[in-house]
Amino acid sequence: MQVDPGVQPEPRPSGGRIEVLVPMRWGDMDAYGHINNVQIVRMLEEARIGAFGPPRGAGLPGIEPHVSLFNDVPEGTMALVVDHKIRYVRTLEYRNIPAVVQVWIGAVKGASFDIHYLIQDPVTGEDCVKASSHLAFVDEATGRVQRLTPEQKERMAPYRH
Repeated sequence: MQVDPGVQPEPRPSGGRIEVLVPMRWGDMDAYGHINNVQIVRMLEEARIGAFGPPRGAGLPGIEPHVSLFNDVPEGTMALVVDHKIRYVRTLEYRNIPAVVQVWIGAVKGASFDIHYLIQDPVTGEDCVKASSHLAFVDEATGRVQRLTPEQKERMAPYRH
């Protein structure tokens, strides 16, 4: 079955970053005509999943992520967002074409890591949003944070800035 790339985020490598095209939906607009800040967080999530895969066992198989990070964790492991930081540089106006989201890895610690994002206007190329998410892998049964494995760190290495 063919997937329409205009509907699904399409990850592409871009100089140590992964470029994901995330559709802007008509309903994402607020009363001011630009993409609402709550929807920006949804776009960050779409870009993160497009780049690094959906959580293990979530949904049915589809497009393989650029980097198998979230979908390749051991059974019973959750990838949880600990913190988001978002800076709105300029408004992201609604367009009926996907926004460009650059995604890369920032700090990698023993049991957590940062994912950085840059959302750009798909026509002008202007930076609209700079953001980061701090994540950790957590054991579902115990609720304890798990240390990153050498394999996970190795997968992140080419995209670390």
